Amino acid sequence: MKKYKIKGGTILLEKGAFLVPAETDIFVSDGKIEAVGDVRDETGYEVLDAKGLFVIPGLVNMHTHAYMSFMRGCADDLPFDEWLFRRVMPIEDKMTGEDAYWSTLFGCMEMISTGTTTLTDMHMFKGDVPRAVRDAGMRAFIGRGLVGEDLEKDGASRFREAMEEMTEYKSDTIDFLLAPHSVYTCSERMLRQIDEKAKELSLRKEIHLAESLKEYDDCMKAHGKTPVRYLADLGFLDEKTILAHCVRLEKEDYSLLKSSCAHVVTNPASNAKLGNGAADFEMLYGQGVRICLGTDGAASNNTQNLFREMNFLSLLHKARNCSPTAASAQAVLRLATANAAEALGKKIGRIEAGCLADLVFLDKNAISLMPANDLASALVYSANGSEVDSVMINGAFVFRKKEFTTIDRDRVLYEVARIAKKYL
Repeated sequence: MKKYKIKGGTILLEKGAFLVPAETDIFVSDGKIEAVGDVRDETGYEVLDAKGLFVIPGLVNMHTHAYMSFMRGCADDLPFDEWLFRRVMPIEDKMTGEDAYWSTLFGCMEMISTGTTTLTDMHMFKGDVPRAVRDAGMRAFIGRGLVGEDLEKDGASRFREAMEEMTEYKSDTIDFLLAPHSVYTCSERMLRQIDEKAKELSLRKEIHLAESLKEYDDCMKAHGKTPVRYLADLGFLDEKTILAHCVRLEKEDYSLLKSSCAHVVTNPASNAKLGNGAADFEMLYGQGVRICLGTDGAASNNTQNLFREMNFLSLLHKARNCSPTAASAQAVLRLATANAAEALGKKIGRIEAGCLADLVFLDKNAISLMPANDLASALVYSANGSEVDSVMINGAFVFRKKEFTTIDRDRVLYEVARIAKKYL
């Protein structure tokens, strides 16, 4: 593996409670950041001239479904139930594993080229999604979606697939988690079983939770509890639990989320577009709940671009709260970096010695970033992802001077156009 000295760039560093720019060097070795600003002999290092570039930690998309990337625009402006059950699921039922592979690679192309280095993905195609992520060179936490009444009966085949792909594809960049789809597709028994398996195998869990009003109402009718209280009473919530959405919450739910140390992933564009509302960022943040950021899949967003997501999140909550100080750039940027690192238990999301070398290089001279009087603000309010020049993951470039190094761009675009024509 190559060793690099990244020289002359403007680096986004963590200084106390703030993310601030600094003119310094970064030394990368064996896939990790060896040192920052440490003057040492350059012998053995390939020197990269980063003059004219901002260098930031790789962004982390904490919730998506990359295999759905070709579905962009296939079911827009529809109620949530019609979108899911009448449009998206029928397409999923017809898809092949090879379709999922190419569509996932397509999603990886979008994420990489807009600065995302890690994704957390829930999918339904054994082996094909992790194979695509591996081929793209991305870092990921991947979970085969689980549904049913009993993990040892009707849920057994999916759980077996989850274990088999974990055995085959787990690596230094690809990890796995257990991914029960939701409280309305998994029984109480299955949720308890998954929680037990996660503890037994030392795995994280990810689940869709409190995404829509119908889910909330159905949970109240079936169990007399909110979705959050229902999972809390099952003992499902802990520091290794990732909860996607959390739009429909009651006052008590916030204290349950905080005390459990579970991680909430807000997906503002997807939730807004599907008319489900928005997770109350200011309430979550103010109550000390651990929060991260995701895009959800391209069938509902319709992008997997975290720069767009950060911008939308901040502006949405400033408008909702009639407050220009709500969802500050500093706070929002942490959702996609350091907060995500904490949720995944990975040394990512920061540029400091010992962290994994997942770095994004942005063009200082991009019109949208000039002048970057406040870098954190520029990244949240001005950047749109087109400014990304290069991307390094695990110490290796997967995107260099706007060219993919791991993906055949033309082949992927051809395959995705073919797949879209077949189903849409």
